[in-house]
Amino acid sequence: MTSSPYPVLYSFRRCPYAMRARLALAVSGQVCELREVVLAHKPAALLQASAKGTVPVLIDTHGQVIDQSLDIMLWALRRHDPRQWLGTKGVALEQILALIAPCDGEFKFHLDRYKYPNRFGLSDASVPREQGAHYLSALNSRLLAHAHLTGKSESLADMAIAPFVRQFAHTDPVWFAAQAWPALQAWLAAFEHSPAYQQVMAKYAPWMPDQSPVLFPDLL
Repeated sequence: MTSSPYPVLYSFRRCPYAMRARLALAVSGQVCELREVVLAHKPAALLQASAKGTVPVLIDTHGQVIDQSLDIMLWALRRHDPRQWLGTKGVALEQILALIAPCDGEFKFHLDRYKYPNRFGLSDASVPREQGAHYLSALNSRLLAHAHLTGKSESLADMAIAPFVRQFAHTDPVWFAAQAWPALQAWLAAFEHSPAYQQVMAKYAPWMPDQSPVLFPDLL
């Protein structure tokens, strides 16, 4: 069991998986002890909690380890979901999860190769970029019909997918801005300027085992 009176969250500010976990924790009001990780120097406590050594990892106050970002989102929102991200107005959670699945699967596959072509032995990033663009074009088509991915209101789909679209867009911002995706571009801009995004992107010093706990979101 964790010795903290709060769940412990191992996170890395720019990681899209950790970003979406923080978004759900923040909107649910679930206070955690935040432990910002330097990925090149992963703390032993993180590796002891989850051998896969990636973020985010959440340890609840009973010692249960949740080391998948979407599971952390669901854990937080099932405790408190004030904005009804888990489904409302005729949109079921199953439909939302079905929309997220291609982002976490095929799109993430192409995103990694677009962003880090040398890591995958590719001399040209244009092929994975074009393959990833098919998914983004489909999102743009959805957003032409309504402001958010599942309707008029934001949902888990928006918050789970936006961090990955952001990473794709920032790989080559000039190219992304030149695409005929006005609805997608406006949606991403609204996300990046939202209070929720600004809150979860606050900077924290790397965690040290002997430091005082850092709470997220901040208690006022």
